[in-house]
Amino acid sequence: MSMDTLDLKNRKVNEANEYAKKVLGLINKKDADITKEDAEWITQETVKDFRDYVNPGFLKYRKSVTKDEQFAAVEWSDEGDCFKDVNGKKYIDCLGGFGIYNVGHRHPKVVEAVVNQMNRQALHSQDLLDPLRAFLAKILADITPGDLQYSFFTNSGTESVEASLKLAKMYNPERHTFIAATRAFHGKSLGSLSGTAKGMFRKPFLPLVSGFRHVQYGDIEMLEKTMEACALTGEDVAAVLLEPIQGEGGIIIPPEEYLPQVRALCDKFGALLIFDEVQTGMGRTGKMFCSEHSNVVPDILCLAKAFGGGIMPAGAVIANEKVFENLFPNPFMHTTTFGGNPLACAAAIATINILIEEKLPERAAQMGEYMLDGLKRAAEGHEDKIKAIRGKGLMIGIEFQEDEIGYDFSKKLFDKGVLVAGTLVNAKTIRIEPPLTIKKEEIDTVIQTVAEALK
Repeated sequence: MSMDTLDLKNRKVNEANEYAKKVLGLINKKDADITKEDAEWITQETVKDFRDYVNPGFLKYRKSVTKDEQFAAVEWSDEGDCFKDVNGKKYIDCLGGFGIYNVGHRHPKVVEAVVNQMNRQALHSQDLLDPLRAFLAKILADITPGDLQYSFFTNSGTESVEASLKLAKMYNPERHTFIAATRAFHGKSLGSLSGTAKGMFRKPFLPLVSGFRHVQYGDIEMLEKTMEACALTGEDVAAVLLEPIQGEGGIIIPPEEYLPQVRALCDKFGALLIFDEVQTGMGRTGKMFCSEHSNVVPDILCLAKAFGGGIMPAGAVIANEKVFENLFPNPFMHTTTFGGNPLACAAAIATINILIEEKLPERAAQMGEYMLDGLKRAAEGHEDKIKAIRGKGLMIGIEFQEDEIGYDFSKKLFDKGVLVAGTLVNAKTIRIEPPLTIKKEEIDTVIQTVAEALK
């Protein structure tokens, strides 16, 4: 390495350190001490660094869903049902981090549990028995449907789905076929992407994991014929992977009898049933788990998003003993360094405690019905713009006649301090997934804002 190159590298390292110190200084400031100059620097540097070092595509996306210079809005703090940008503008959060904030933003009990655990031990050795993982697994076995018993902990939804696919393969190694649904979204790592349905996400990475077939969501006859064909051709189905309500697909609620019929078909053909409740779980739809609405017990249940209480990245896969026992002989067949770490487990335990004690699933059912009725009233007379409004609990979708109407609608709401967003698979549908703690007055404000935006 030449002296000039060495000097350049040293200079870069020193610049990085000075930059880090400035950022740490801002992090350590109280919100009240953030000056106008601080806010301007944070905004300018965020936009610049996204363009040069993260991905300029995010800036292009932000410009498409906001008006004027609002694409550069930089979030800075949050609490309860809202968050603020660095300039202090407050937003009612009806996106909820795509379903992360079921117990609200920075719920004091989750924060307290994580901080106290961090002060004791943040991560575990990977070798000794870590107690919080055991405690959380026991709690999950108690609150999940039916005979679900053993848990494997992950860091995200796509990791939960990946683990579920491996469990299904280990359960019956002779079977290689998986069935998922059109409009499904299960994540973007290669295995879960194989279950995800949108071609735009899939095409650049083909061929994906082999053996996946997709059927129309909600069409039980198509599923039965596909499973029959697989059995006749020796390609027996290992598992059916479904969302009890499709989230990214556009808040698609299946016919009432669909999930029980899917369970019956899985039993008939000897296939496992995997429910992806990454978005529908943890009280979102008015029950702790969406599958409880239809009294259907899957063989494997996938969780993430709200599982970490909006504080920690956390996910889980819960399976019955007949499925999970294949990992008993060698528990190292599927592992993760950070999954089930003490901080994540503390957050999840606190989250479950809050959901039960504050009766948030029941609250989601009550507030969801109130919000859905109000949104439908606000949409009256705007049938030229809105095709349908549907939902269960506080998982609500507004489907527009055209993509552009939805984008313009989102912009108007953002301008008025209400955050919503489209779904990744169905661009015509705007999702509304506020914290389950959202107050009636805030719902009224959202409904009024929707009515004004539609005009």
